[in-house]
Amino acid sequence: MSGSYSMYNVILLCTSGSETLSQKLVNSVYSSMDGQNLSWLCDDEAVCFDVEKKSTAHYEIWSQLQRIKIDMVFQKKENHFKSLLLADMDSTMIEQECIDELADMCGVGSEVKKITTRTMNGELGFHDALNERVSLLAQCPSSIVEQVLEKRITFRPGGKTLVSTMKANGAYTALVSGGFTSFSIPIGTNLGFDEQHANILVEENGVFTGKVAEPILGKNEKVNQLNRLVKERGLMHSDVLAVGDGANDLGMLAIAGIGVAMHAKPIVAEKCDIVINHCDLSSLLSVSNTHLRAHETKANLVCRLLLEKK
Repeated sequence: MSGSYSMYNVILLCTSGSETLSQKLVNSVYSSMDGQNLSWLCDDEAVCFDVEKKSTAHYEIWSQLQRIKIDMVFQKKENHFKSLLLADMDSTMIEQECIDELADMCGVGSEVKKITTRTMNGELGFHDALNERVSLLAQCPSSIVEQVLEKRITFRPGGKTLVSTMKANGAYTALVSGGFTSFSIPIGTNLGFDEQHANILVEENGVFTGKVAEPILGKNEKVNQLNRLVKERGLMHSDVLAVGDGANDLGMLAIAGIGVAMHAKPIVAEKCDIVINHCDLSSLLSVSNTHLRAHETKANLVCRLLLEKK
């Protein structure tokens, strides 16, 4: 390669208000990676530059940045803005696993949580594990979902900003969850997703039967939903931004133009090129080049923080 053209784009990200992404640090990383075309994306939270080739030294730089809670994204240089957002729900758009919280309030939390952890780590098959966990909810009142939503569920910071900014720039958004519609409908509506898909907990006379309606939405169905939306909207896989944290997200993360492992389980982080361990969901706007289209100034940063508190 020669001239100003570069093959790869490097993005450095830090959490809002942390001030860890100092000019001195950025200059040091930029110089050590032989960077070109340095550009700040979002006040003091995100900066990008170009490099002409990958190097084994880049992993050591990434490791050092991780120690001070700075995420580094390394991807091919292109117009990264995506027209379709697909997001997992549990431990991605929200900070909990709904089935764990539901089971805990039903008195079977420890049994269910053990199965959930093994499933998300890829140690158990999703379908069998889901059926086993749900069977433990038999005879629990379905009204308890409202209590879980009110008392146990919190949104991962940056989620509303991610969805609203993507939509403002013309993207379509879908929440695709291996969890349950009892949660995905109110959560998806609150976050502003255009559509949501999840499993249905069967209930009769106000109590859960301990069964899940077929077909079960797992890893393969998430891929199917991505393919359906791409076809319906006349897009390509390269137009998709997908984000998730568990083993059943790997399929959609692998085929999306940008697949992000968000605060993910080790098995997922190891298999994804883009891993966000420290920043919130709004950092994906910089990863997908959306901040260049809708740059966030200090004034609307205040608006974002107020929005996230609602």
